[in-house]
Order: sequence, then C-alpha cells, then structure tokens
Amino acid sequence: MTIRVLLADDQPLVLAGLRTILESEPDIEIVGEAQDGRAAVTLARQLQPDLVLMDIRMPQLDGLAATRELSADTSQEARVRVVVLTTFDLDEYVYEALRAGASGFLVKDLPDHELVTGVRAAARGDTMLAPSVTRRLIETYTRRPPNPTPPPGADELTPRELEVWRLLSRGLSNAEIAAELVVGEATIKTHVARIISKLGVRDRIQAIVLAHDSGLL
Repeated sequence: MTIRVLLADDQPLVLAGLRTILESEPDIEIVGEAQDGRAAVTLARQLQPDLVLMDIRMPQLDGLAATRELSADTSQEARVRVVVLTTFDLDEYVYEALRAGASGFLVKDLPDHELVTGVRAAARGDTMLAPSVTRRLIETYTRRPPNPTPPPGADELTPRELEVWRLLSRGLSNAEIAAELVVGEATIKTHVARIISKLGVRDRIQAIVLAHDSGLL
C-alpha cells in the first residue's frame, strides 16, 4: 500500500528536503505541499492524504490550530492523521500537539531513516513519538499529584486490557508489550484495538494522552 503524504512547512528548503527523503521510498508518495496552516487544512480536505507532516510555526494558521481543525472533522472520508514535525522539542508544543489531535510528534533533526520509520508507523496507527518526547511526557505526568478520574469507557476494559493500556501509556510498542506479557504481538494488536474502541479515542496516541490525563499511571 502506498502512503500518501501531505507536507506542510513554511520553509521551502525544508519542504524540498522532506520530499527528497520520503519520495526515495517506494511505498511513500508526496501528494502536495503547503507553506501555511490554512493551505494545509484546505489541501488535506481536498487531497485526503493518509498523513500530514505538519510544522508548528507557520503563517496564516499555525500547525496546532491546523491540527485541531483537521481532527475536529470526524467523518470517515475526511479523517487524516497528523504528525507534528518541528525543530522546537519543547514540552508546551508536545502537549498542545497531542491534545490538538496529532497522531505523533517528531523533531526535525531525526536521522532520515527514523523519519521514514515514523511516517510508516503513524500511517499504520502506531505510536510515533521521538524517544525524548515520550520520556519527558511520562516524567512530567508522574510528577503531578495523583488525581485518578476514570474516563468514560474505562469500566468496560478487562483486567488484561487495563494492563495493556498501562504499558501502552509508558510508550511501549506492541512488540515490547507482547514481550512484557509473554504473549503474541497479534494478541496485543487486538487488545489495543479494543481499548481504542471502548475508550472512544481516535488512535493509540490519544489513548496515551487519556491515560495520563485520567491519572492511570
């Protein structure tokens, strides 16, 4: 399957670099480019890509606001995953991007192969956070006073699903969770799909955010 990607960045050199890296992969197609957030939203709705790589600081409409607009449209035809790609590896952007509905957060100084891996993972619906982002996200939440508030749907989770949700919220991949619980990776994929469905969230990233916000950890 070809992954159709829309690039959004206000720097032409960055756009050119991203295009060069991603178009060299046989399973990735660049379907469009935008140099401001408003154009990114318009093109995403017109072209319906599988994924938008979205810069944060852009004119007209910043990447966070553009992500919110795209995430607010929940119709199946308009649904698109957004991965925020920025040079600013700062907490405030991490949290705002994830709460805006982003499916991942990557920094621009990643090696080329990690960017490609990130695009593929996000297109599959897997967790895609730079390791430093995952670590700081968890550390920040664990410093907060516990105030558990089970979200809607949490009471429908089985004990095993709760266990998988906790491990997922620590930033573990399906393979790592499977190794931790000594089960097959396919079993974990099934558990994750059920968790997402029962919690009423869009993807595993939003399940992670919900886990931290509700005090699960």
